[in-house]
This record gives sequence, C-alpha cells and structure tokens, in this order.
Amino acid sequence: MEKEFLQLKSFLDSKGIDYEVKEHEPVFTAEEAAKARGIDLKSDVKSMVFAATGTSSEPEFVIALVPSDMKVDTKKLSQYLKKQVRLATPKEVKQAAGCEVGSVHPFGSLFGLRVIADDDILDNDKVSFSAGLHTKSITMKARDMFALINPEIVDIAKT
Repeated sequence: MEKEFLQLKSFLDSKGIDYEVKEHEPVFTAEEAAKARGIDLKSDVKSMVFAATGTSSEPEFVIALVPSDMKVDTKKLSQYLKKQVRLATPKEVKQAAGCEVGSVHPFGSLFGLRVIADDDILDNDKVSFSAGLHTKSITMKARDMFALINPEIVDIAKT
C-alpha cells in the first residue's frame, strides 16, 4: 500500500502540482478522516470503488467521488453506467486499487480505473483525500485534482 502512496506522490510531483501530505493516526471512516485532517466533511473527498455488472459476468470496477458529507446515489450511478452497481468487496477493492477500503485515493487512472465524480466537489477551493494509506492524506486545490483526474462529471451524490 505504501507503493500506491509513492506512485501518487510521484505522479503529483511530475505534474508540478502544489499539494500537502498530512500524516495522522489510522482512520477508517469519513468522519475520522475529516477530524484527523482538521477539515469539515464537505471538503473531504470519498473515493469509493464500485463493481458495475452488465451482460458479462466480470464486473467493471469504477471509482466514484463525492464530498464526504454526502453519499453515492447508487440508482443514479447505475443509470449513468447502464449497469447494476454495488460496492466492491474489500477483496475486490484490494485487487482493483491495491489499497484497502477507506484508503483509496481518487486518481483512478493510476489503477487503470474509470473515475466518476460529482461536481459538488468543486464547491470547495481545496479538498483532502486518502492517499493510498489509512495514515496519510493529501490536500490540494479541487480544480487541480479534477484537471489531473479528468473524471466523468455526473450528478451522483445524495445527502
């Protein structure tokens, strides 16, 4: 998992992006993460891996991004993908992203995964997110994050 953090850090460094790494106690929920990062839930980004299944038996794994004060509306995500969606299992998350549930960062291209983001994230100047480990987070400008990720922007959040 340290590998995923180092890969992300190397990627950001290669793009010349301003960001800050914060080390903290292990966090496993959005509430714990926001508290450890010293931010509100709205400025924290949840990166969740979903398994989307259609006619083939093999699921397509995608990362959905929403502000941590919201939830992914699986009905909207399913309609957008035109596939049934479910949260990936911890084993599937590890296989798809190399990280554990709760530590997945939003840079899905580094995992070879499609990223779908809710535009409510852009209501923030800066955002924080897990950096591939339960003990490290990154804070950066929301617009820089979107520019680098180039996500599919879809209304997928609900309160």
